[in-house]
Amino acid sequence: MGGGGRLPSGETPGNGQAISILAAREGAALAVADLDRAAAEVTAGAIQAEGGQAAVILGDVRDPDDCTRIVDEAAAVLGGIDGLVCNVGIGRGLGLAGTDPDSWDDVLAVNLRSHFLLARHALPLLGEGAALVFIGSLAGLRPGSYSPSYDASKAGLLGLSRHTALEGARRGVRANLIAPGLIDTPMGRAASAARAGRDRIRVPLRRQGTAWEVAWATVFLLSDEASYVTGQVLVVDGGLGALGPT
Repeated sequence: MGGGGRLPSGETPGNGQAISILAAREGAALAVADLDRAAAEVTAGAIQAEGGQAAVILGDVRDPDDCTRIVDEAAAVLGGIDGLVCNVGIGRGLGLAGTDPDSWDDVLAVNLRSHFLLARHALPLLGEGAALVFIGSLAGLRPGSYSPSYDASKAGLLGLSRHTALEGARRGVRANLIAPGLIDTPMGRAASAARAGRDRIRVPLRRQGTAWEVAWATVFLLSDEASYVTGQVLVVDGGLGALGPT
């Protein structure tokens, strides 16, 4: 199987970037969807530099029409879809009093509704043996982020993934959820900068995880090696969830 490692630039990747690169190393042709063309092209370029296939699709997952178009364009450029990874998320607000209704709605639209929209349109296009993977968070399983909208959106992904697994099973399609803990990504570093003490949380394995470790778990759930795994949560957290609330 392909190795991990860093990007050619030496930068630390985000989860989506690492998942895309590792999936390509395992032989997948990809459509990389993002709101930011430059970010998507960096990922696609890294894949192509290694001899892989990657197309760039632009879209805003807040827009239901864009979600439909992203799936349709991916199916067209790839000649069909065998797997879908929903990896998009934002955080807004601090505590109930520090979260206004507009911020709540924006987070739920990006972190939960978009996954529903993408899965709803993609499921009829997926054939037997295909898989969906939703990228959630340990925050959806236990408190700790201090953002009620973020926690609620990630908890909602648990119900969505299980429902999708039940519907998909009728057609031989699997659906699972990845729940990362503290992961050293650009978004994770921004969260650490905004929340004093986040870097000092005691993880049993005594370090933060890497995006590559999230990617390996995701690629496993996409693969035939996970052909009898559906409706499950795979926690990638270095044992943090075993400690209880922080």
